[in-house]
Amino acid sequence: MKISTKGRYAVRVMLDLALNNNGECIKVKEIAARQGISEKYLEQIIAVLNKAGYVKSVRGAQGGYRIAKDPADYTVGMILRLTEGSLAPVACLEDGADICERCDTCETLEVWQELYDAVNKVVDGVTIADLVERRNKRLENLDYSI
Repeated sequence: MKISTKGRYAVRVMLDLALNNNGECIKVKEIAARQGISEKYLEQIIAVLNKAGYVKSVRGAQGGYRIAKDPADYTVGMILRLTEGSLAPVACLEDGADICERCDTCETLEVWQELYDAVNKVVDGVTIADLVERRNKRLENLDYSI
């Protein structure tokens, strides 16, 4: 299983908006420069986040984007499911999937379920606020002495 650039960048965008949340809107150009993401691609990602209500957009000269809620309200899993769709490693575990005729005799289904549960536990257990805290701790622990 791989997370696409869209999913990874969406998490980075939400983290960037949380880190730079000073009440003012942040322009796509600024986020793109800080994150090393092309503006065109970033606009596509922001549109998905905006449509879902994860970010708020403001038009005009002072416009831009800001995170819609508290960073603690967004898990990495929420953002990945929004951008990636299902995180299920096999189709038979996806919501609304037709029940496979081999379900009762499949020797591997339990392995895929355990993998799916583990992935969900990790991505649903980390919020954007947690990532902010991790970043701040990492920066505190940097030693600049020569």
